[in-house]
Amino acid sequence: MTYIFLGLLIFCAHLFNAWFSRRRIPDVLLLMGIGILVGPVAGLITPEQLSNVGPVLSSLTLLFILFDSGIDMRLDLVRHYWTGVVQVTLLSFVVSLAAAALVCYFVVGLGLQSSLMLGTMVAGTGAAIVIPLVNQMRVTEKARITLTLESAISGMMAIVITLAFIEGFKMGNVSVPSMVGRVLASVIVSLIIGLAGGIFWSSMMERIRKLENSMFLTPAFVFVMYGVTDLIGFSGAIASLTFGLVLGNPEYFQLSFVRKLKLGGMSPLMDNEKSFFKEFVFILKTYFFVYIGISIPFTNAWAFIYGAIIAAVLYLVRFLLIVIVGRENTPEERLSVSILIPKGLIAAVLASIPEQVNLAAGTTIIPHASLVKQITYAVIFCSIIFCSILVLLTSKRLIRHDLPEADKKV
Repeated sequence: MTYIFLGLLIFCAHLFNAWFSRRRIPDVLLLMGIGILVGPVAGLITPEQLSNVGPVLSSLTLLFILFDSGIDMRLDLVRHYWTGVVQVTLLSFVVSLAAAALVCYFVVGLGLQSSLMLGTMVAGTGAAIVIPLVNQMRVTEKARITLTLESAISGMMAIVITLAFIEGFKMGNVSVPSMVGRVLASVIVSLIIGLAGGIFWSSMMERIRKLENSMFLTPAFVFVMYGVTDLIGFSGAIASLTFGLVLGNPEYFQLSFVRKLKLGGMSPLMDNEKSFFKEFVFILKTYFFVYIGISIPFTNAWAFIYGAIIAAVLYLVRFLLIVIVGRENTPEERLSVSILIPKGLIAAVLASIPEQVNLAAGTTIIPHASLVKQITYAVIFCSIIFCSILVLLTSKRLIRHDLPEADKKV
């Protein structure tokens, strides 16, 4: 029965993808619906049964979506839009953190530090959800680059700052300079690892292709690089994105010191390799969203009400922020950047840590840990629902057929 279900999911995913093209119904919503039906509704599969598989599937989905997105990016456009990306990312993260924290403090009644910690968890965007939707919607290249880089950077910021808050609970105080230093160090080191890995691997591609059954060696190298970066305490997500960016733009890295290494010329990816990676991402994405639907708890009604309020507030402040800072962009770009802010994998993982800390300590180090987890899960679910509805309502404006070829995502 399991194999039948797994096989049917792939067929359903292709069908849902076709529905998105015709009816503008996001396949993310439909796949999550399947997960909710077989999980919380029917009880056929429980999150506990997937406790070993789920985290691995989530990490694989995140790293490959970012890797594949990096391949599709044009470095000249990334350099051109970088200032705007940083502005939107930093301002949106800070404003979202503050808005969510205020709701938690004044409406939910959490303490100040717990409220700030929950706000940090949900301040970023979910790359594993944003990027597939961006690719399906065929928004302009500027909006696609902004949303993709924002999801990677804000996710890393959420991880570092949330862990700093957890350490603050243990030690009794939070060090702001330490948090800033960790964020900068994580970005810089992760970029260096991704850049070095991409240059090395691209230089070796011609030799690697001569090996038998070598197609999967590039994904295997991404596994290793992501794991090593994460193991030493930095952002494997940013390293994966940078690695894909180098492989997708090798002409920009034909540097003199690289030639001196005598590894060989920087080789671009072939079309069949890109197609293989996209098929792999499609399969991972399908199972990931079903897993998210299975994992959403529906046991605390008030937590869902609070989560819905926070998600609505996050969308409201995002709209206001983009109206203020995005005046130079087209209406379609402002709209797409405003609505594509669902929360995802990183928020879900971070939400489970406070409970684990309390269990490991045998006492309540972090107050309201269970409620923080339930509210964060509710924010994730409601933000995806809101995003899907907004995509459906605004698709006629967002999907333009008169874009220049350079701005179309094929």
